[in-house]
Amino acid sequence: MNTSACAALVLALASAGCSRAQSNASAAAAIAGRSPGAIARAALSATGMVSEVLCSEVFVGGLDPEAVMAETIAPTPGVKLVLPMLHADVDRAAMRVTVTLAGASRQTAIYHAGYGCQLEDGPLTDASQLTPPATAPAPARSDDIAGPGVVQTDDPRLAAALDRAFAEPAEGPRRHVKAVVVVYRGRIIAERYAPGFGPETPMLSWSLAKSVTNALTGVLVRKGRLSLGEPAPIAAWRAAGDARGAITIENLMRMNTGLDLDETNTGFDANSRMMFTEGDMSGYAEQARLVAPVGTRWHYSSPTTLILDRVIRDQAGENAASVDAFARRELFAPLGMRNVTVEFDRAGDPVGAMSIYASPRDWARFGLLYANDGVAGGRRLLPERWVDYSASPTAGSDEGYAAGFFTARGDARDARSRRAGGMAADAFIASGSLGQRIVIEPKEQLVIVRFERSEDWPNFDAQGILRLVADVHAALGIKG
Repeated sequence: MNTSACAALVLALASAGCSRAQSNASAAAAIAGRSPGAIARAALSATGMVSEVLCSEVFVGGLDPEAVMAETIAPTPGVKLVLPMLHADVDRAAMRVTVTLAGASRQTAIYHAGYGCQLEDGPLTDASQLTPPATAPAPARSDDIAGPGVVQTDDPRLAAALDRAFAEPAEGPRRHVKAVVVVYRGRIIAERYAPGFGPETPMLSWSLAKSVTNALTGVLVRKGRLSLGEPAPIAAWRAAGDARGAITIENLMRMNTGLDLDETNTGFDANSRMMFTEGDMSGYAEQARLVAPVGTRWHYSSPTTLILDRVIRDQAGENAASVDAFARRELFAPLGMRNVTVEFDRAGDPVGAMSIYASPRDWARFGLLYANDGVAGGRRLLPERWVDYSASPTAGSDEGYAAGFFTARGDARDARSRRAGGMAADAFIASGSLGQRIVIEPKEQLVIVRFERSEDWPNFDAQGILRLVADVHAALGIKG
């Protein structure tokens, strides 16, 4: 086996687990029997992941490349095995990142002002689509949640809760907590940031973005342009006799489409290929075949969210600029979210499964929308009962998935565990890889935001967020 082929084989291990990691043993098992072409595609998805994430974290998040490699990239199972062969070239002048492995599997991501980073592999997107609007409306701040300075709590119990949240365990895995924001009854009562981070630092969403897709869908439902029970308007599914035509907007939101789009992140699954090798992500996902009757089978799946993002694009306009303007006008501006960057694929669809940046306080403002039943500044943004719908459990999900959120409601295994760990009975969670979480408890009017770079694969310090919620409850006198 030549050096490039050997590198591709090893890097295929590294591609496992971008958002829902598998162990190295699982990745090795996935490689067994694969063709050289499949291994090469898996390796390409891995270099795509590294280049896109590194580009975004540096040019959107403003972070140091070495810190990103050490805390975000290197801990990914498999990547640490090939770090000596992995080369990342960060070109600050051209604002692009190129990643290769032993000279093979080359992928480049380039930064577009206002739109974040995008893998560059052909001219799918008209460059004019990625030109920031000259007169972008300034976000209108509704009832703001804090002054400009970091909110220092004088409650020793809350201070102790923050101390505990940021403390590293004596023996790994490390948490690398970057931000914690606690909002109670509409105001920040405590927040803390790691060195180099602050209230306005753009933070990568990972799968928190799925909750933003939920919100944009809700806006369109409120406007009467979409209905949960209607078949998804996907042209590829309209042929007579195509059973995929029965897939509804709700099926896409709840990830029970029955499509062959299970997310395993072995490097060979549909999600790995879609996110980091395909320019038209939604177009790729739409071609999947059915493996179960629609609505009968649940499996976590970012590609189904990307299909929904295509629907949102079609309803909001024709390109990235129109979708961006729609999201800012109808969602971000009314919430006072001022530091938001939505990334797009090369077909102009928002990557609403993982690639939205916003500051910790902006993410707190987003959580407040759901704590306040879809109302912000006296204006209803989401339909009535949308929040309860979004937090209601999806049948067949042991992980307690709802519709763009995970939930503590219902009788699923993980929902029970969340309540047992201290979350309120009505709680639900926006959740992303590496430990990005927004906990929302509407009855208590409590929102807790925690961002970290957890090395605890694949649980991402789930016990840590439960402990933080329990500590905040104890400090506020909230009974479980």
